Amino acid sequence: MLLAFSASSFAQGVKSLRINEVLVNNVSNYEDDYGVHSAWIEIYNTAFASVNLRSCYLTNDKNNPTKYPIPKSDVLTKIDPRQHTLFWADGMPNRGTFHVSFKLDSTTTNWIGLYDANGKTLIDSVTVPANMKANFSYAREEDGSSKWVVKGADDKNYVTPNTNNLTQDKNLKVDAFRTHDQAGIGMSIIAMGVVFCGLILLYLAFRIVGNIAKKLSKRNAMKAHGITDKKEADEKAIGSEPGEIFAVIALALHEYQDTNVHDIEETILTINKVKRNYSPWSSKIYTLRETPRR
Repeated sequence: MLLAFSASSFAQGVKSLRINEVLVNNVSNYEDDYGVHSAWIEIYNTAFASVNLRSCYLTNDKNNPTKYPIPKSDVLTKIDPRQHTLFWADGMPNRGTFHVSFKLDSTTTNWIGLYDANGKTLIDSVTVPANMKANFSYAREEDGSSKWVVKGADDKNYVTPNTNNLTQDKNLKVDAFRTHDQAGIGMSIIAMGVVFCGLILLYLAFRIVGNIAKKLSKRNAMKAHGITDKKEADEKAIGSEPGEIFAVIALALHEYQDTNVHDIEETILTINKVKRNYSPWSSKIYTLRETPRR
């Protein structure tokens, strides 16, 4: 049962993986850990939890779903939430975990599939168009989105290996706020409004909780005195004791239960007699130097 639960959790996790960007014709773009320009495949984790790629399969052949099994023992196959990882399609799996056993051909269309651990369930796939230009990639417009675009044409639409497909150099909302509220008056009003609303909600919450606690305390006091009539309880001031009484009771219980509040003092008082013999040498009326006479 434990193994079945673990397998089910793994399957649920890998379903959030997406093939996010592919570069087939790498002439001078991104280098691998050997300093070689090879085709690469970017995988993106759309989930808000870490997902491990171990035991999954990457392939470029629909008839061979298990063409490249991703090793189990590499800790780097764990993708953090909303992050990416890169695989090099250089046909050299002996170079490491992230070097797959197949290559991509820039002159034809390239189908790429990601399968789960059983090698039968397709998690995600993409067909990269043929004759992709050098250093151009085929990517989702935004990470994990359904729309695919060609990237690399200019500085505003550049290739983004191992990072977000849609990068914004500016925050449009901040810029708009800065344009329409240069003096910051609107920001101040909004900030003060949020603070005051929060204080009002806290006041209401404490007021409601206090009233509920007061009613429960009064009900318990009525039960303790055997009174069921609320008017009689109000006349005898049952359950309406001031807070100082409860504070004194709590302090007394604390003093009684806590043995470390005071030191354990001895009950025997010892007085030592101190005897000092008088000597002229210790008297202040005598000095070693005689006062001059006038």
